[in-house]
Amino acid sequence: MAKSKVLVVGGTGYIGRRLVRASLDLGHPTYVLQRLEIGLDIEKLQMLLSFKRCGAHLIEGSFSDPRSLVDAVRQVDVVICAMSGVHFRSHNILMQLKLVEAIKEAGNVKRFLPSEFGVDPALMGHAIEPGKVTFDEKMEVRKAIEEAKIPFTYISANCFAGYFVGNLSQLSSLTPPKDIVYLYGDGNVRAVFLNEDDIATFAIKTIEDPRTLNKTVYLRPPENILSQRQLVEMWEKLSGRTLEKKSISAENFLASMKGLDYAQQVGMGHFYHIFYEGCLTNFEIGEDAEEASQLYPEVQYTHMDEYLKIYA
Repeated sequence: MAKSKVLVVGGTGYIGRRLVRASLDLGHPTYVLQRLEIGLDIEKLQMLLSFKRCGAHLIEGSFSDPRSLVDAVRQVDVVICAMSGVHFRSHNILMQLKLVEAIKEAGNVKRFLPSEFGVDPALMGHAIEPGKVTFDEKMEVRKAIEEAKIPFTYISANCFAGYFVGNLSQLSSLTPPKDIVYLYGDGNVRAVFLNEDDIATFAIKTIEDPRTLNKTVYLRPPENILSQRQLVEMWEKLSGRTLEKKSISAENFLASMKGLDYAQQVGMGHFYHIFYEGCLTNFEIGEDAEEASQLYPEVQYTHMDEYLKIYA
């Protein structure tokens, strides 16, 4: 049986480039949208050309030209959007509505994975401002998808290791602290951490699977459900260094958000929900959802003690 043709929108982005590679690695004819807005961004162009050398097909298209999006979508079976919207209010997330319209008009897409890959927005109606807007906009995109009766899979991938693990979930650095580590509360609230390459592999696995049709797929591999304190202990064991631990209360954490710029407040709001509320692990996966590592036990996902070794 022929593999589904996959179009990745946002293929030069942080998670998008990994989705392109995973799609190619798993044998899918892979297409990447080459947006006309790329202009003189040489790094993005070189990345696109590297995909082409690996066997991907580049399709020109623009969100300012709806017809080009329809033409691109008509060439494939699956569309995956990986456009980031965290730092740009009402920009990239809602731009997906144009993609939804193109998929609806084309009428041939068998599966659409919108740009989520984080906290499930359906569980975040209570989120604090200004970060709540990102969840609300993702829900607006979901509403459009479902009203258009487009077959979908929503991927909830939780914490990207590059942003949350190497730095022991510190806000001010991407590398491990040398002396002091700040714990959110008592540091015992559990989160879920994943290597970004594993996120991409799990996501591509879902696109032809009837078990994931019109469902949310949570990436919650059991070995990677950890507290911040457990991450710190892993690093101390690897590095042979004991860190001084200072706790930040929920009240002080929220107070520290005042006066920060918009993007910083969004990021800290998400940290609050993850590390104080436990929004990634404080619920059971329902009947309308699946867990990726149970569906695909053949995926040898990276455990975080192994991941941390690259920083030692």
